[in-house]
Amino acid sequence: MYDPTLVAPMREELTRIGVTELTTAEEVDQFMGDKSGTTLVVVNSVCGCAAGSARPGVTLALQQSDAKPTRVATVFAGQDREATERARSYFAEVPPSSPSMALFRDGELVHFVPRHAIEGKDAIGVANDLAAAFGEHCKSE
Repeated sequence: MYDPTLVAPMREELTRIGVTELTTAEEVDQFMGDKSGTTLVVVNSVCGCAAGSARPGVTLALQQSDAKPTRVATVFAGQDREATERARSYFAEVPPSSPSMALFRDGELVHFVPRHAIEGKDAIGVANDLAAAFGEHCKSE
């Protein structure tokens, strides 16, 4: 049975560092409508690799990187299905996975981190990979 009190801390791990939570398809479209600069979309989930690597890795990368995306948002797979489905439509060329991360520059997908690239890595490994992508694509921000 679904217990929202168990999911709340998983959501707050990203929103407390300033990541925008998108819970509806309309919110996703509005957020993605601004194509200027760089945008990171994190597909969050309740799985162990999200808790142990993905969310902490995103947090570390955002806190420690000199180059960062202009805007960062998250959708929650398995919880906010409509928002997740709509977010995934913006990177439909890659198979859906969660957790995952999509980095856009001026509305174009430039980097994608699927679940299989997160599994087996610790938070520092995920952060280092994201920081490298930020360095490559967010340099002039």
